[in-house]
Amino acid sequence: MSKIQLISLLSSLCFTPNLPPQAWYLIAGVTLSTLNRADDVPDVFQYAIDRHGSSAEARLQIARRMREALVKAAPIGGLPKPLIQTINALFALKRVTPQALTDEPLCYSPTERSTEVYDVPSSRILHRGQSFFDQIYGKVSKRVMGQMDHSGTEDLGIVARLMYGYVLSNTNVLSAAESSFVLIASLIPQDVSN
Repeated sequence: MSKIQLISLLSSLCFTPNLPPQAWYLIAGVTLSTLNRADDVPDVFQYAIDRHGSSAEARLQIARRMREALVKAAPIGGLPKPLIQTINALFALKRVTPQALTDEPLCYSPTERSTEVYDVPSSRILHRGQSFFDQIYGKVSKRVMGQMDHSGTEDLGIVARLMYGYVLSNTNVLSAAESSFVLIASLIPQDVSN
């Protein structure tokens, strides 16, 4: 995809009705990452900064939201390929992100995942994940989770509960609606219909 095509796509995507505010750049970044187009992710970031980054705080939020969307998309397609694509996209994004807009390791993270892993009872996180899973799958959530639990090993259901609990249901940076769009944006390029 040429830069002109990408800019045209982004300009039309940012005016898509019924999307949560500023979700367009999350969807674009995740879709490009899933398609292994990590080198295009910085262009999405820059376009978002140009449109919505009028203050240092706004630019920091855009950078954090882009990173969080990419992190949430990583487990969707199974590992290791999506993890490698996410790493590539995050590093491509980091190359163009000013130092002031990064969250360095072992420092404050707005997701508070390290606190959740070490200081919050796992039952609370797993319950939050189950609630999010139920929201995503609606009336078929119990059947889907039951299928995973009875797939020959309960481990598939456990992995899903961990993924939804610790990664996908965390709404400290992205809302539940934005997280849902991130999931969809990472599934569509993989041609996952259900």
